[in-house]
Amino acid sequence: MLEGLSERAVHAPGPHGTPQAGHKTHSWWKVMCLTGVDYFSSLGYQPGIAALAAGALSPVATLVLVALTLFGALPVYRRVAIESPNGEGSIAMLERLLPWWAGKAFVLVLLGFVCTDFLITITLSAADATAHVIENPFAPGFFHGHQVIITLVLVALLGAVFLKGFSEAIGIAVVLVGAYLALNVVVMVVALWHVATRPLVVTDWWDLLSSQHSSPLAMVAIALLVFPKLALGLSGFETGVAVMPQVTGDATDTPAKPAGRIRGTHRLLTAAALIMSVFLIASSFATTVLIPHDKFESGGEANGRALAYLAHSYLGNAFGTVYDVSTIAILWFAGASAMAGLLNLVPRYLPRYGMAPDWARAIRPLVLLFTAVAFLVTVLFDADVDAQGGAYATGVLVLMLSASFAATLAVWRRGMRRTAVAFGGIAVVFAYTTVTNMVERPEGIKIAGLFILGILIASLISRVHRSFETRADRVRLDPTAQRFVAEAAADGAIQVIANHPDARDETEYREKEFEQRRDNHIPAADSVLFLEVTLVDSSDFASDLHVVGEERFGYRILRVDSPAIANTVAAVLLHIRDDTGVVPHVYFNWTEGNPVARLLEFLVLGVGEIAPVTREVLRRAEPDLDRRPGVHVG
Repeated sequence: MLEGLSERAVHAPGPHGTPQAGHKTHSWWKVMCLTGVDYFSSLGYQPGIAALAAGALSPVATLVLVALTLFGALPVYRRVAIESPNGEGSIAMLERLLPWWAGKAFVLVLLGFVCTDFLITITLSAADATAHVIENPFAPGFFHGHQVIITLVLVALLGAVFLKGFSEAIGIAVVLVGAYLALNVVVMVVALWHVATRPLVVTDWWDLLSSQHSSPLAMVAIALLVFPKLALGLSGFETGVAVMPQVTGDATDTPAKPAGRIRGTHRLLTAAALIMSVFLIASSFATTVLIPHDKFESGGEANGRALAYLAHSYLGNAFGTVYDVSTIAILWFAGASAMAGLLNLVPRYLPRYGMAPDWARAIRPLVLLFTAVAFLVTVLFDADVDAQGGAYATGVLVLMLSASFAATLAVWRRGMRRTAVAFGGIAVVFAYTTVTNMVERPEGIKIAGLFILGILIASLISRVHRSFETRADRVRLDPTAQRFVAEAAADGAIQVIANHPDARDETEYREKEFEQRRDNHIPAADSVLFLEVTLVDSSDFASDLHVVGEERFGYRILRVDSPAIANTVAAVLLHIRDDTGVVPHVYFNWTEGNPVARLLEFLVLGVGEIAPVTREVLRRAEPDLDRRPGVHVG
């Protein structure tokens, strides 16, 4: 259950983060199939949604969507792949722009929208798969009225795949996407052949458009107004960059410059966008001119399954059932790319911020957690596809907006002014689309708000609960620091004076040593080491501690940068004990001030009342009194 928990790399703690040595990666086209089960599966419902939203104008609105895909989302996410090649996506790009707690809060809000997007992907796709199961002419009659139970079974099966392992998910995705696209090619060819042999349907469609709109320009204008309702057709790009560490790169790739992985991800994104664009245009046109509009309405035979309706109508129920099975399978597994994205993104941020339990670094506990939340969402929404559409679109569009904004800032900082203007224009389009969607479908932002509130509350509780951990992934002493510690251990006692670095002149160290020897009765014959912790970004939680040895005015000093002083002092003392076998002692002065205020300073700023907090961290880390470093306060 906790396999992988020992991999505590700070920069890539996620189970699908930067691959470790011996980690098996995959060809870009295989990883495309994993993200494609989400992206391509939207063909199951996108034509019907477009027909309901735009009516006869559906093909024109779909052209607008395709244009935004190819000339907006695709270039933006190609840039995201360059700027964030380890799978963090646009969230990491924006995190770097805001320091301290502001950046952390911003990331938590974005993670709320990520969870909205990815979790609703799981539940909505499973619910739509259930709709295809129930509507199949060969489905048992008792399936009707039990859509919630069927959807829960599909979600549970998805969770079981990820409990088994990520490689199995890749293999399943390749088979499902290959079969689904092949069957869709057959349906599209047959449907377009019927259109070609019945030119009257095209003439009737165009006459209807002409009667409703005064000119082609008016058609485009109306299409621009309604295309936000088609935003579900943009899903899949964020997961495309989230799982890019799974893409096989070049032998010469380095963590800093994985050129081969970036090139493979560019191929992944481009191929997926081109394939989907062709299918979107063809399916929207064919379904609009061949299917009566009333069939798209709620309760109609083409509602949520327009292409399946064509498959049954023109190729018979046998082929239609095969198509249904393929559609059900890919819709069910569409949640795989979302699950993979969640498993990659959440462990990268929350455990590092101290805002999730340490077990969140492992895959399987997270799979169980996300599956349980998906169960809850399915029950609350009664497995209704339409009811979840607003939340899904909101999550997708907010992530698209954040990515375009991040790409704009990234290229601007690199001096690429024309590219920045182009990305800025794309960001404006996504901002318009996002706001329009929120106004028309406010339930989306409400649901996202619940996810954000849940993450903030859980994160705050976790941060407080974990505040007394040592909060150090690794402690390393440089050669000088190791020599200082070894010399002190050779004397039989390691006496450490905790010092807040101020002027760092000879007077400071002389007076500090005098005070500690006087107040804590340190024998004059015992040598002492000074330990100085310089506070960096206190909003961080855990980090690697690099202890540097320095000699100033004849005093031996250990220096380290850290986001929390007391926890760092405890971690260094435990490392010294383990490295030398000698239990060290640390000496403090009491700090003046209200203890409640000091506690809040510790939780937010990493300072506060250092001595008792250090003792509490040591007490929790080492229950054996004989092996616990001593804390003295005078």
